[in-house]
Amino acid sequence: MELLYVVLLVAGGVLATLLLLLMLVAIYYDLTRTKIPPEFDQPLKLRVLYWGGIMLFIVAKICELLGICRQVDVIRFGLSFRRPRLDPSLLAKDLLFDGVPVRVYQPKSPSAGRRKGMVLIHGGAGLVGSIDLYQDISNRIAKEADVVLVAVRYGLSPEHPYPSQYKQCLAATAHFMQNAEDYGVDPSQVVIFGDSAGGNFTSVVAQQLTKRPDLPKLRAQALIYAGVQAMDFNLPSYVQNATMPLLSQENVVNFGLEYFSQDLALKDDILRGSHVPDDFRLKYQKWVSADNIPEKFKRGYQQVPLAPYKPEVYKQFPELLDKTFSSIFAEDHIIKKLPETFIVTCEYDVFRDDTLLYKKRLEDCGVKVRWFHAEQGFHGVLNFTDLGPFTFPAGVEIVDRIIDFVKSL
Repeated sequence: MELLYVVLLVAGGVLATLLLLLMLVAIYYDLTRTKIPPEFDQPLKLRVLYWGGIMLFIVAKICELLGICRQVDVIRFGLSFRRPRLDPSLLAKDLLFDGVPVRVYQPKSPSAGRRKGMVLIHGGAGLVGSIDLYQDISNRIAKEADVVLVAVRYGLSPEHPYPSQYKQCLAATAHFMQNAEDYGVDPSQVVIFGDSAGGNFTSVVAQQLTKRPDLPKLRAQALIYAGVQAMDFNLPSYVQNATMPLLSQENVVNFGLEYFSQDLALKDDILRGSHVPDDFRLKYQKWVSADNIPEKFKRGYQQVPLAPYKPEVYKQFPELLDKTFSSIFAEDHIIKKLPETFIVTCEYDVFRDDTLLYKKRLEDCGVKVRWFHAEQGFHGVLNFTDLGPFTFPAGVEIVDRIIDFVKSL
């Protein structure tokens, strides 16, 4: 018995030491690699969250190097521990919509007429994330906006390679619209929304639905800090927030390469823009340019021109510039058919200018746009709306604004 006690004590000491070392490495990495602007009002809270993320990534990488499992599997496992409870005022069912797993949230209270419907497409770079992780957001929106909400459990990369994600989301959305009345929903009052990569998929799904005369028109779309272009990774927001947690300029490209199962060695060329053909630059620089960003967001920005074109880079990775990934490049006749749009940008987010450029693109084509800019927002803040001491007011306000937008339709 005494021997067992000694073994447990030693094992506990070793584990505590390893955790302490891991924490120190995470803190060192953060303090030497990231920079949080002094205007951001909760830096310590964000840094502590980031330390936890770095520790998870380090453990995941060690597991991959040891041949235990893939890095992405460990990260998914770590994120799976957060499972917000279902709000008691709602019913939730896990179903298949045209073969795609979804979870349908419905208010228990009776409705005088058909409700609005919403489709949630979660973020996570197409590599991680789940509808379970977004259940607190689904709870609030379904309850407070009094809607039937469908969260799409699309397959993640690399098991489900591009363009599987947007196609699954499109199939689930179309099924919901075709069968909306079965869930007490008015088929002409369906809204789709997503954040980050989910915002990217949302923008593509909305564009694809303009080609479906067999379906009612979407009532609206909501894009929350969505990445919509892969032509220029040196716009003002990418430069200003290059080392801002939780998503850096480099990691945007790293995650994109992992999502497409491409060689990470391409990162530097893509960051510099060497993957963009000369004729493509001439055609689309009118839409992707710092000149289209409002002056107040530039703050002394010096434009970084795209590096000389390298055909060998483009040939390895042409999907980056395809309209089903870089949705800002859709033609005018598609953009003009898009529904009313709610756009959210965050000040401390590399994707801020992507979303601002898409906002201008929509407005130039006559699409009605409502916009909210979170002055203290950062990438991923939507996932910290109900996390006790790690709740950020900017995330709560974004959800409030989404609810207000849907109720106003």
